[in-house]
Amino acid sequence: MIPRYTRPEMAAIWEPEQRFRIWFEIEAHACDAQAALGVIPKAAAKEVWKKGKWKVDRIDEIERETKHDVIAFLTNLAEYVGPSARFVHQGMTSSDVLDTCLNVQLVRAADLLIAGVDRVLAALKERAFEFKLLPTIGRSHGIHAEPTTFGLKLAGFHAEFQRARKRLVMAREEVATCAISGAVGTFANIDPFVEEWVAKKLGLQPEPVSTQVIPRDRHAAYFAHLAVVASSIERLATEIRHLQRSEVMEAEEFFSPGQKGSSAMPHKRNPVLTENLTGLARLVRSAVVPALENVALWHERDISHSSVERGIGPDATIHLDFALHRLAGVIEKLVVYPDNMMKNLDRFGGLVHSQRILLALTQAGLSREDSYRLVQKHALKIWQHGGDFLQALLAEKEVTAKIKPKALAELFDLGYHLKHVDTIFARVFGKEAKPARGKKAASKKKAGQKSKPKKR
Repeated sequence: MIPRYTRPEMAAIWEPEQRFRIWFEIEAHACDAQAALGVIPKAAAKEVWKKGKWKVDRIDEIERETKHDVIAFLTNLAEYVGPSARFVHQGMTSSDVLDTCLNVQLVRAADLLIAGVDRVLAALKERAFEFKLLPTIGRSHGIHAEPTTFGLKLAGFHAEFQRARKRLVMAREEVATCAISGAVGTFANIDPFVEEWVAKKLGLQPEPVSTQVIPRDRHAAYFAHLAVVASSIERLATEIRHLQRSEVMEAEEFFSPGQKGSSAMPHKRNPVLTENLTGLARLVRSAVVPALENVALWHERDISHSSVERGIGPDATIHLDFALHRLAGVIEKLVVYPDNMMKNLDRFGGLVHSQRILLALTQAGLSREDSYRLVQKHALKIWQHGGDFLQALLAEKEVTAKIKPKALAELFDLGYHLKHVDTIFARVFGKEAKPARGKKAASKKKAGQKSKPKKR
């Protein structure tokens, strides 16, 4: 765990003290179940709860001799519990404790991750409605394509993080199982009732078949879900990084007072937070292959998975948790430049309307091939040498023979591209997406005009 990228709430789940606390609860709940069955005295089960203590340093000391972490814990626990400690761990094996504990930790981690996604969703929703009708250029292959709105960009990410939330809920469900089945998972020395009892107490479900270990396909799916969420974070971070480029400058990370962008160049305002998010996403994804390789254990168990999970369990959840909250903060404080968006829309003299001209010519009776030839001929000249696309088309007799000048000018109405914004918002936000106000006022921007979009 690197403190720089760690939130205390998530780190606490993976602290040794918390791990031993969960181990103790597993053992103590199992004693209660055994007492209910009459396997051990009820007084002994109560004494375990009453006297149960441990010290991390002492456990570490014992483990240096035993080379076995669970035995070290049980030995230290017995030093406090006394004679009744002989009833602890009755019929159980180490994996019953280790695997059940790991799944408790992963479930608790998933709860924090879901809360992090909820914060991202709230931020995206607020900013999406704020910029619902703010026109901006859409890009494909990094090249100007057609107009969209900045709100639609954010709405698309909101829809993606809705899916991210569902994936984390599935990840949580995937690992919310408990195994208290003894050596090779046959329940030979422990009643299945004990497993059911412990599972209920810990908010888990009994593992249908545990071969001494909980099957690792569950954990592989868990980390795979985390990796997809991390990739969604990176996609949004990359979008912001591109929008902050000096040649674009349509949005940028908040630059706080006193912040410095470069040790050499005082003018720099770098997208350091979103660059950091890109790196964190790579770290989270790095857990997937080891988790997949953990699935194929030898026979009923081996411990080749153990060292892997001691690393990827804390690291992947801690990094993703930190990334989600950093991303939410970026969105909440994102600085948006409507004027620059309009400048970029106008940069190529109305070329963004080329498809509409193409379609209008075909509707007017010209073949698609001839329509494309005419539109592209003038578009390429504007692209290379500048100029006004509308004026170039008005001077083209083959075009004006099919489309009247007034009708041609109307094809450059920016509002045409925004007419279904409400429909898309309704798909993303449901009943909360009300029809936009001032749609006509915000969208009647035509080629050559210098009106500015209304700031919301």
